[in-house]
Amino acid sequence: MRGQTRAKLPMTSLIDVIFLLLLFFMLTSTFSRFGEIPVTVGGTGTSLAADHTAPIFVRISENGPSINGVDTPASDLKQAVLQLSDTAPRLLVTATSDASAQALAETLHALRAVSGAEIVVLE
Repeated sequence: MRGQTRAKLPMTSLIDVIFLLLLFFMLTSTFSRFGEIPVTVGGTGTSLAADHTAPIFVRISENGPSINGVDTPASDLKQAVLQLSDTAPRLLVTATSDASAQALAETLHALRAVSGAEIVVLE
């Protein structure tokens, strides 16, 4: 037993295999792209354009969005806004404390489909 020596493992091939696996997973992975939603935040010192178009209030709560106090399904937001305004609408969006961030993002995404809309998110 004394005369037996332990065979050493060649580390070079192990490092090559690890590198190839890393390269394989990097090249085959898909990276999701996140959509960007441009947002104007209302606050002190912010003024809206001086035209006579009345703003449309969009409130997001746990039960879903509402436009000017009328509950509106998320799928009908664009049509409801277009019925209320002939010109480019001014939308004031606010979320209650029980509304989720996902609901806010989905509502902003739906409102972004309204052409020429000025969307302002209130605190």
